[in-house]
Amino acid sequence: MRNVSIVVGTTLVVALTAASQAQAPAGITREMIATALPVEGAPLAVPGPYKVESGLAFGSPGLVVYRPADLAAFPAKDKLPVMVWGNGGCAINSTRYGGFLTTIASHGFLVLATAAEPGATGGRSTADHLRKGVDWAEAENKRAESPLNGKIAVDRVAIMGQSCGGFLSIELGGDPRVDTIGVFNAGARNDDLGPLTKLHGPVLFINGHERDFLMASSKATYDAIQTLPAFYGARHGAGHTATVDHPGGGEWANVASNWLLWQFKGDQQAAKMFVGKDCDLCTNPNWETASKRLQ
Repeated sequence: MRNVSIVVGTTLVVALTAASQAQAPAGITREMIATALPVEGAPLAVPGPYKVESGLAFGSPGLVVYRPADLAAFPAKDKLPVMVWGNGGCAINSTRYGGFLTTIASHGFLVLATAAEPGATGGRSTADHLRKGVDWAEAENKRAESPLNGKIAVDRVAIMGQSCGGFLSIELGGDPRVDTIGVFNAGARNDDLGPLTKLHGPVLFINGHERDFLMASSKATYDAIQTLPAFYGARHGAGHTATVDHPGGGEWANVASNWLLWQFKGDQQAAKMFVGKDCDLCTNPNWETASKRLQ
């Protein structure tokens, strides 16, 4: 595996290239997809305590893994819950999200995303591609020669994704192994609310407010959830690309990391971003929020 700096992020050129390669919905332009929060003055990504390394998954070249480089603390002093990520545009190549995924992994998580297999051209990821990430984590936790043997909390699994990847997180959220999902800049696909009935854990919805063409879908899907704990946040001015191309994934990485720290590690400081009388996002003038059944 190769070392990856916590603050490494992809450039705007790469971001726009990725956006242009994604298949946009009818009526949605590449410029609408590329709307983002300016880096200057935006919150910085906050890395966790672990240096991170990444590389192709053992025996599964269609997956890339981000995880703490030094595994000495696991599992005795810490746990490695699993987060599987779905890319915007349902892209196979996850390079664009390297900084974002590295920040999350630095907080003590095993993060998996799709990767282009050698010789493969084109194609888009599906829920089955992400499901392979969960399967891989379960197998690697049992493989005797694996450095991750016995260190993965396979009973704590999240699926998160942005835009088309957010659709996939909803689709895969019904898998009984999935404990929570994070839906960034997305809602239910084509307003199909059927997959929501199969969800069984807390749901996080985050969008880029009015500059984000999927803000309305994000809010409508949040409103449609009747029985599960859920949090909704719309970040003023963030747009559809938001902060994923900021160094380390910027504010989006902080939101994802704190949600996972709270849900999977019981981190009460992280929980304050979403719950409590003075909830950090709830009292932040840059955000519009709503929540239900969160404790």
